[in-house]
Amino acid sequence: MVCRTRESAGKASKAKKKGRKLTELTVVIKGAGEMATGVAQRLYMANIRHIVMTEIPQPITVRRAVAFSEVVYKGRMTVEGVEAEHVNSIEEISQAWGRGRIAVIVDPEWRVVKILKPDVVVDAIMAKRNLGTGKDEAPLVIGVGPGFTAPDNVHFVVESNRGHYLGRVIPEGAAEPHTGIPGPTLGYTTERVLRSPHEGIVRHVKKLGDSVIKGETVLYVGETPIYAPIDGMLRGLIREIEVPSNEKIGDIDPRNEKDYYDTITEKARAIGGGVLEAILRVYNEV
Repeated sequence: MVCRTRESAGKASKAKKKGRKLTELTVVIKGAGEMATGVAQRLYMANIRHIVMTEIPQPITVRRAVAFSEVVYKGRMTVEGVEAEHVNSIEEISQAWGRGRIAVIVDPEWRVVKILKPDVVVDAIMAKRNLGTGKDEAPLVIGVGPGFTAPDNVHFVVESNRGHYLGRVIPEGAAEPHTGIPGPTLGYTTERVLRSPHEGIVRHVKKLGDSVIKGETVLYVGETPIYAPIDGMLRGLIREIEVPSNEKIGDIDPRNEKDYYDTITEKARAIGGGVLEAILRVYNEV
């Protein structure tokens, strides 16, 4: 982890936003994939209920059972007791909040940030680089993972790399660089990830949550079969959409625990906890 000073320092934490209740905060989360959903679910369960998430028109998500990006296709979904719905306007955002739901809007240019003027912006796109987020977007701007530096372009960075520092709040400095290697599960890393050998349209053979045996056909990309490289449970499976070459299209969990495919991972929970901590450092009146 790159960190220039002790974590207890930080310019953002010096300017406390007194007199604000968590229930009054408006939070925009950029992205609605697996990690962003872990953040949103954690904030919601901490009584931060005015949450809107932004997405692209055709989300590419592998762990679809725990990603609110799926509402772009399905309209509504629930992850661990928290419900989200797809909205098309600012008025519908307020209506979703009134129904106790997180709002997800297709807004790749983040126009909603300028319109809503939120208290908090969280960039959880997990692009491994900054796509344009700046700390002028809200009184508190948090960047998840590599690509952000506090206090240069965000107020806080939250570490996303698995290991000792996962979920740590960084007030000055950057997260660890992206390694390109998935975190180990029962000793497996790259072996458990399915990738497209070329561009093409995905066609499922197995479904999310299915147990697979090494060598079984899991899906096709075009006319090319994709085989399970290990035994386990199909924890992630991309939608039947067109994908480019080398796209992540599946995730096999060798532990083969059925409950794991539709519950939030420890990584997403830790990141969500880090984002919540950063918010509480600034908006500390409950």
